Amino acid sequence: MSAFLKVSGLEFSYGEVKVLYGLDLEVSANSISCVMGRNGVGKTTFLRNLVGLEKPSSGTVIMEGNDLSSAPAYERASRGIGYVPQGRQIFPLLTVEENLSVALEAAHAESQAIPDEVYDTFPVLHQMRSRRGGDLSGGQQQQLAIARALVTQPKLLVLDEPTEGIQPNVITQIGEVITRLTEEKGMTILLVEQYADFVRKFAHTFHVMNRGSFIAHGNTSELDDNLVRKHLSV
Repeated sequence: MSAFLKVSGLEFSYGEVKVLYGLDLEVSANSISCVMGRNGVGKTTFLRNLVGLEKPSSGTVIMEGNDLSSAPAYERASRGIGYVPQGRQIFPLLTVEENLSVALEAAHAESQAIPDEVYDTFPVLHQMRSRRGGDLSGGQQQQLAIARALVTQPKLLVLDEPTEGIQPNVITQIGEVITRLTEEKGMTILLVEQYADFVRKFAHTFHVMNRGSFIAHGNTSELDDNLVRKHLSV
């Protein structure tokens, strides 16, 4: 059975500085896969190359058998890639509803109505839909950032450190949401995450990155304490 997402030989440089080295990654459909590693090893750069915000010097990105390697970010989004960047990057002066409506415009959706299931997934956002994004708590802003990506009804949801800087109860909620998205909506999830307990609880597979290369991967049952100490602990 072919992988839903297959990245092969991906390399990227900032000018003369090489950052990513021949990355290979496969993600099965309806699964949660995690890229792990310390700060500065290239995880965010990898995601930006995957979603089309950076142009790799070599390598291919295949999703559902379609070669997206030369496709710009907007085309990858229209093909079903939703992206939640690190730091959330919501619009602080726009209301919750306006933040979500922006995603509708970007997706060129036939309907200009925010899907009910987005508010069903994050009921707190429905309650706060008239409140400005900048007035939300960190956890609520993260939920808004994920909801904004869900407005486009993606097949592949890519999240960069979704648990960063938020309270434990919201971390659990986010884990439960991405689990439901795979089990009930048939979505495939790829995330960058450093919180090993979150990965063990919610992800199916992991790839550990160090200095721009994947140096370990497997099912999350294989993510043992020695591996965490060696490659993830600060």
